[in-house]
Amino acid sequence: MENNSMIHVENLHKHFKKAIKEPGLKGSIKALFKPKYDVVKAVDGIDFDVEAGEIIGFIGPNGAGKSTVIKMLTGILTPSEGFCRINGHIPTESRKAYVKEIGVVFGQRTQLWWDLALRETYMVLKEIYDISDEDYTKRMAFLNEVLDLEDFITSPVRTLSLGQRMRADIAAALLHNPKVLFLDEPTVGLDVVVKDNIRKAILRINEESGTTVILTTHDLEDIELLCKRIVMVDKGKKVFDGELSTLRELYGQMRELTFELASEKDIDKLTYSEKFNFAEDDFSIDAKGAEVKVRFNTDVASVEDMLSFTLSKVHVKDISVKDADIEEIIRRLYKGGGEIS
Repeated sequence: MENNSMIHVENLHKHFKKAIKEPGLKGSIKALFKPKYDVVKAVDGIDFDVEAGEIIGFIGPNGAGKSTVIKMLTGILTPSEGFCRINGHIPTESRKAYVKEIGVVFGQRTQLWWDLALRETYMVLKEIYDISDEDYTKRMAFLNEVLDLEDFITSPVRTLSLGQRMRADIAAALLHNPKVLFLDEPTVGLDVVVKDNIRKAILRINEESGTTVILTTHDLEDIELLCKRIVMVDKGKKVFDGELSTLRELYGQMRELTFELASEKDIDKLTYSEKFNFAEDDFSIDAKGAEVKVRFNTDVASVEDMLSFTLSKVHVKDISVKDADIEEIIRRLYKGGGEIS
């Protein structure tokens, strides 16, 4: 049965040979004449589909294989087994046609010409992608509006700040109006205000152009603000594929109780271990002056029970409860070591 998803990834593998060398001079000579290799499975049988117009977070710890997957999806690497198809193209088989369908931004590695003014860079890209004058004018007007390029579009790329360059790189990746945008760490190293502007721009581009976005990031706020769905990989395998809300339901048992004590001396009265049987990973307490933060697993103690116990022991000026953040949820999923589909 034919799959009509914008992105279809089926049984994707990527294996690398790693040379094995014994120590010392003898080992070096042996490796030269009779080399031995170990096969490293960077990607080990990953499947997923992405529909047109989706924004998905593609996440995992360092060394999980996510960058290798992205390189195969963009055509930089060829799969060892399996295949991927993006908008009807096999990346390594129809390279020229395929690159017109995608835009790519690799974190702090720019695709811009360092000594050219930004406007001249875009003119070069216009010719490379064979964009008509009419389409170029319309596209630049849209990108100027969304990414606020006007203040630095006549400046050489080498003079741009990191935030300006990231906006410029995103615009370069979108100049030819690609169907799919790959973003690798688009907010890394940026300050809070610039991060917020980048996120708003990504959302607007997705909404107004219907661009499909695959986002890899270590900034968990990117995921919470941009992605309804995440695909999580670890040790080359997919360990989760679904909505962020589902992940919260499965691994979001942790809550954080924050309150301000009327007296700092009252901290010694909070003997939670006498009341509740928490395991080490299910409970923590952190006090800074009169402010106290208590993280706890609601499978062990309900929010109501924790509030009742706290208020029975100490006087507080203010109190609040919040859900576990996505970082805590992902940490607990990785610790569990299981796969959830």
